[in-house]
Amino acid sequence: MAIPDYQTCMLHLLRLASDGTEHTLKDAVPALADTFKLTEAERAELLPSGQQAVFNNRVGWASTYLKKAGLLCAPRRGVFMITDRGKNVLAQNPSKIDLKLLEQFPEFLAFKAKAKTLSEADYVQSTASTTIETPLESLEVAYEKIRGQLKGELLDRLNGEAPAVFERIVIELLVKMGYGGSRADASQAIGKSGDEGLDGIIKEDRLGLDIIYVQAKRWVATVGRPEIQKFAGALHGQHATKGIFITTSDFSKDANDYVSKIESKIVLIDGSKLTELMIEFGVAVATDATYTVKRIDNDFFESI
Repeated sequence: MAIPDYQTCMLHLLRLASDGTEHTLKDAVPALADTFKLTEAERAELLPSGQQAVFNNRVGWASTYLKKAGLLCAPRRGVFMITDRGKNVLAQNPSKIDLKLLEQFPEFLAFKAKAKTLSEADYVQSTASTTIETPLESLEVAYEKIRGQLKGELLDRLNGEAPAVFERIVIELLVKMGYGGSRADASQAIGKSGDEGLDGIIKEDRLGLDIIYVQAKRWVATVGRPEIQKFAGALHGQHATKGIFITTSDFSKDANDYVSKIESKIVLIDGSKLTELMIEFGVAVATDATYTVKRIDNDFFESI
């Protein structure tokens, strides 16, 4: 089944705590994953940031909301227990527990008004939908949408710029990634191929302990295996065992299969990966805004 949203987790989390003993999220997460019969892949699926598992995040928010509504309590750090209110809710045998149900409790309404965890529009959507993202998920999904749009704009710009601009951008990226030594070294080592691309050898590191053969070219059609085979031959001709093939389009399955089977190490960077690397290493992009997500520092409170 699909990973349940955090509202779906609420009833099951409260039932888990119905034995009246202390529980931890560390133990609750795998127990609920078993209840929902999640696959290993679903349990391991990460948020876009890669910092936390999606299911862990949703169970955590389910716990937070149940505590704010007074159905669960935290007798001490890291644990939760069911409250009398929580037992009363379960006694009514609800088919589900969601944000709309929690609104009957004044503590939850006060929490919503004071903390402003959700915007009013998001809150209305949350009470009306069964597939709801947590606030952190919403933030990360929005971030990924902005990033995806930027990647598309970058790719369009790369394909529309003069060949010399594309060449300088590729050199700048490789240098920022730690290859090629200095910009001057990289510029001299990677010569112009004459067909809107770059072709040459760069240092793998500043000391030049190894060399990498590089080919970067703006392409319209999918790059197939024949082109990669020619690249592999050129690599051997340059006495190099490592190569980077960069294109603004993409690679065929045969091309990817080919590089996975040959002895030489060849890395294929398509347009999507190229723009992703440009964003990661700050090439041809500027920071528009920065948002810092903070949490309670429990160690601070324990140290004073």
